[in-house]
Parts: sequence; structure tokens; C-alpha cells
Amino acid sequence: MNDRPRPGAPASEMLAPAELCENVERTPDELGRTVEALAAKAQPSEKTAVMKQQTAEKASLIADQFREKAGRAAKLVRDTTDPVLETTAQVWDGATRAGQYAADKTPDPLLETAGRAATVARRNRTPLLVAGAVIITLVLVRRSRGRRR
Repeated sequence: MNDRPRPGAPASEMLAPAELCENVERTPDELGRTVEALAAKAQPSEKTAVMKQQTAEKASLIADQFREKAGRAAKLVRDTTDPVLETTAQVWDGATRAGQYAADKTPDPLLETAGRAATVARRNRTPLLVAGAVIITLVLVRRSRGRRR
């Protein structure tokens, strides 16, 4: 590990001048690397700052990608829903016109009778709902018996 001769060592252990020059040239480089390694270990805040910056850059990149994808999705939804909204508006207008036409052509006595029936139904919702449930149950039971045969 240590290439230096011990003090008082015999002459055979003494280094040649070329080896001595080589050791002298190599020592500052080794010392410099050792100092750099120790400095890196002694200053973890620099590593932390670098890691923090890298993490912030990655987070920014991911956020940009997310915004881009969200923008594309919003555009796709807008492009898809615009024709649907137009079609819905056209259907709604047609239904409104048909309802108005039916109301205009319906005789007044029939409108009065329908109005009274609606008023009675609003007052007696519970019996009306029970009657509807009974009718639906009867229809379903009858259909299931018809399939068994």
C-alpha cells in the first residue's frame, strides 16, 4: 500500500530516482481525486439541490404532457358533442312544434278532460303508482308463464 521505504531501511528497499519521480507526479493527482471525493461527501446539499432541480424538471415535463393530453381530450369532446348538441336542438324544436300542433288541433272538451285527469293523478299519486306496479307485475307474470309452456 505504501511505496515509501521505512526510515532506516536497507538500501535495497530504497526507490530508484525514476520511481521516485513517478511517485511525486502521481501523488498530486491521487490527492486531488481524494479531496474531490471528500468534498462531494461533505457537501450533500449540492447533491440535494441537483436532485431537486432534476425532479422539478421532470415534474414540469410531466405536467406539460398532462396539459397537452387534457387539451387534446377536451378538443375531442368538443368536436364530438357539437354535432350531438345540434341534433338534439333540432329534435327538441321538432318535438315542440309537434306538441304545439297537437295542442292546436285537439278539441277543447278533450283538453279540459285531459287537464282534469292530470289534476286527479297529481292529487292521488300513491294509488296511481301502486296500480301501475300491479299491472306491470301481472304482465310480467303472464309473460313468464307463457314461456314455460
